Formats: sequence, structure tokens, C-alpha cells
Amino acid sequence: MTHHFKAKIYKIGINWAVDVPASIVQEMIPEKGYIRIKGQINGFEFIQTLVPVKNAPYRLFVNLIMMKGGKTALGETAAFTIAQNHTIVEQIYPMPAILDQELTKHQLHDQFNLLSASRRKDVFKYLSYLKTEETIKKNIDKLMVQLHNKDKNARIP
Repeated sequence: MTHHFKAKIYKIGINWAVDVPASIVQEMIPEKGYIRIKGQINGFEFIQTLVPVKNAPYRLFVNLIMMKGGKTALGETAAFTIAQNHTIVEQIYPMPAILDQELTKHQLHDQFNLLSASRRKDVFKYLSYLKTEETIKKNIDKLMVQLHNKDKNARIP
């Protein structure tokens, strides 16, 4: 359901924001307190999150890209159109090639696949954040030892 409102852009700390009317927020379902939305500011499309504020309505932070796209400025009143964004964001982390090579080399693919899906995802996620080849290799070696010892909770670091 699409909601329309006008609000004056104000500065809070170093950020620009608008307060979303409570009547609109009541029709939306928060997820862990936050409400993911997609909308428009003076016709310029954006995807953003409504942030809960203690003893105040939900707040929509307006960034520079939104300000320029909506051709508005601090202190001006802008027209907003928002709707709840129900698309599920699932981050997928691919298996690093070096991990696949090491699993094949040590014949531990079956042992790795015995780990729970969430445990495998945690391993892939951790490895995706590592920068140097040396660090990746060191962590994969730790994992190989754990898999070889058939640890049920194999993990890195």
C-alpha cells in the first residue's frame, strides 16, 4: 500500500531527516524495529529504512543523493511517497576456489557437507571478508585440521 505525505527536512546531528506520520507507520510492519521502505521524494525513487526513535515517530533519513535527485534542500518541504519493501535480502557467499581445491586435495568434501548449512554459510562469509591470500590460506588450513579431526562444530577463526 502506497502512502503520501509532505514533510519539512530538518537537520539532526550531522544527518538530514523527516518524521514519518504515525498514521502511516501504524499500517506498516516493523522487522526487528526497523521498517524497510521504497519510495519517492519529489518523484525521485529511493530505497531506505525507517528508524524508530524513542518517544517520537519513525524517522526517515534523507541523504545527499535523495536531496539532489528530489531537487530539494534543508528546511524545504518535500513530497514523499512510501510503501513497505517486502523483498527479502539474502546475502549469498560463494565458495572460494582455494577452499574447493583444499577440500578436494584432502578428500574432505563429504566431511564439509556434513556441516549445517548455516555453518557452511558462516565459513564462506568469513572467508569473503578476508583480504590477503595468506590470511585466507591460514584460515582454510585451520578448517582442514578441524574437518580432518571430524569436529562437529568446525569453524573459523
